[in-house]
Amino acid sequence: MTRLEITGRQAYGAFAAGDYVRLDGTVHGELAPDAGGIPDLDKAERTQDGKVAYAARVILFIPADPAAGNGALLVDVPNRGNAYANALYNSPRTVPMQSGNLEPGTGFLEDRGYAVAEVFWELGRGADLPSFTDPDGRRRFVEGVGFAIVRDTADFLAHAASDSTGTRNPLASAINRTIGTGKSQDGRFLKTFLLHGFNVAQGRRVFDGMHVFVSGAGVLPILQSGPGPHSSGDKTPNFADPDYPGVNDGPLTIGEIVRTVEARGDVPPKMMLLNATVDYASLRASLGRTGGHGTADLPLPANVRMYDVAGASHVTVLKADRCTRPPGRLDWAPVARATLQRLDGWVARNTPPPATRLMPLQPAPEDTTVLQAPKALPDAVVQVPQRDADGNPIGGVRLPDIAVPLGVYGGQNAPLTTFTCSLVGAYQPFARTRDANDTGLPSLAERYRSQQDYVTRVGVAARAAQADGFLLPGDVAVIVNAAAETPLFGNPVETAPPR
Repeated sequence: MTRLEITGRQAYGAFAAGDYVRLDGTVHGELAPDAGGIPDLDKAERTQDGKVAYAARVILFIPADPAAGNGALLVDVPNRGNAYANALYNSPRTVPMQSGNLEPGTGFLEDRGYAVAEVFWELGRGADLPSFTDPDGRRRFVEGVGFAIVRDTADFLAHAASDSTGTRNPLASAINRTIGTGKSQDGRFLKTFLLHGFNVAQGRRVFDGMHVFVSGAGVLPILQSGPGPHSSGDKTPNFADPDYPGVNDGPLTIGEIVRTVEARGDVPPKMMLLNATVDYASLRASLGRTGGHGTADLPLPANVRMYDVAGASHVTVLKADRCTRPPGRLDWAPVARATLQRLDGWVARNTPPPATRLMPLQPAPEDTTVLQAPKALPDAVVQVPQRDADGNPIGGVRLPDIAVPLGVYGGQNAPLTTFTCSLVGAYQPFARTRDANDTGLPSLAERYRSQQDYVTRVGVAARAAQADGFLLPGDVAVIVNAAAETPLFGNPVETAPPR
């Protein structure tokens, strides 16, 4: 990266760590045409000094006084041009923030002093990638440069004093560790970034930790030159096109990726991979545990923890008008917050994180609501979570919503050929009373003796999740208070804050 151009600066708010500012700008960089790992880079148009240039949008949310931060730089990889960090970590309960939301929400990241960088990398969505004309006269874009953009920008923000023009790095001397975060497409970005050697810049590691969300099994196929206008990594296999190529054509498990990294002599980052229940049926998430053969989980490397969030959907929305069933409603942002804190402690102080926690699986070869293995993987077996008598998943990270349920979480929605419906999942509330019950499942009145009984059980479950490392104290209080304000049998009850 050669130049950081800041085009806008505005106050972002006052938080526990101090005042924050938002900086908008563009990063500019140059690559040697023979730089390894990026196909067709040598064919791209050159600058006057023989380099290949790129430019990309960047947004920084940083302490006004960089020294007031916690020393951690969180680099978010936007999804189809939409920033995701605030939606992942700053979402308030019952008001899920969507990708692209740049408002502070709960202010969780800022209260804890994280510096956040949104680094845009994607063709047609914030990145100006180099191009060339192929033998048939068609313009082609060197999409693999997206990996270089994230690598170079993260390294600059963490280590440089200034750019080549003398513009000071706004985070100079304030960063001592860097964590990459990405959801779905961009979780696959991070895994592919690591696989192909982009986590090293100038001989040093770029990301010390990676927080990877609902990335299914597979990679991001942008190490190629595409015709545009959008990225070659824009689409994924789905119920309408189960054999869509690219995503499931590379390594399926994180163990395979880490072995490749270590064989090169690189030190892999500490990693947490989080899976949602719906992704097992809609995105072949089980292949990320078993690989392309059989049903047995493969061992995870020492630098990796994997967590299944029981009952979670790939995305949480309030409405899904095109779907036939109510969308999934389990709020798993508290798990994102808690695991980020545990990942940061693991990176900064080598504090052991929670052990891997997964849901037991079972094959579902004849289930039409499950996206089966592609034809290219004839020995792969797609599996789905086992469920209890109510229909809720067994095992995994169990939020109070699942431990003390008001309904059935993590089912499939319809029509599955509508991609959004396959990702939002479904929620089926329990009947309130026995008389109003036609589901065959016990009603709320049969499950809980009173409103206070329900609130008490939620408190026990919330404190258990906190003890296991999957909830923070602030979220425990919010969850218990929300339970008290949910009138199952009449008026809500007053409850003391959890201890």
